[in-house]
Amino acid sequence: MSIRVVVADDQEIVRTGLTMLLNTHPGITVVGEAANGSQAVELARRLRPDVCLFDIRMPGMDGIEATKLLAGPGVADPLAVVVITTFDLDELVYAALRAGARGFLLKEAGAALLAQAVQAAAEGDALIAPSITARLLRTFAGAGPAGTPRQPVDPLTEREEQVLLTVATGRTNSEIAEELHISLSTVKTHIASLMTKLGARNRVEIAMWAYDNRRVPRP
Repeated sequence: MSIRVVVADDQEIVRTGLTMLLNTHPGITVVGEAANGSQAVELARRLRPDVCLFDIRMPGMDGIEATKLLAGPGVADPLAVVVITTFDLDELVYAALRAGARGFLLKEAGAALLAQAVQAAAEGDALIAPSITARLLRTFAGAGPAGTPRQPVDPLTEREEQVLLTVATGRTNSEIAEELHISLSTVKTHIASLMTKLGARNRVEIAMWAYDNRRVPRP
């Protein structure tokens, strides 16, 4: 089945370009376009797309606030949101991830990576390049709510600890399976277990937990 996408960007030429690129890719269909965050939220709530592709900087309600309303804490049935931006600024990207985005992409990434990001979002897979994951989360580890980082509801198994580290360093499910010599279905089972034990809604929040709790070795 085709992956249904809503695109939001305040620049019409960019919005049109993103839509054209996505629509030329087999298996992806843009079902709606918005020029600002408010329109994007209304459209996404009405259409319930598989993936929302939001620019961070938009007039009025920006992409971060729109993401929070659609995928943030307390949202019962969060949508998959990918933020796309011209600016590789850690503060903006981190704020978007804290708001519930599953990842981010630079507008210069190109058509192939754009399609891969949308497909990954639809599958709940990794969306942030390993170099960016490490830099971003290492820089902002512990920058969440004050106090002792939350602990898992049940202790992690040795294998879950291994999967936790690979997720935190930006590996995809396929890369984790190859690195740990386990099946793809086993990887998905471990990630589902990690989300349950850590109270995380997606793999980005798993990675954040790992950095907040100093589970990732420092370089």
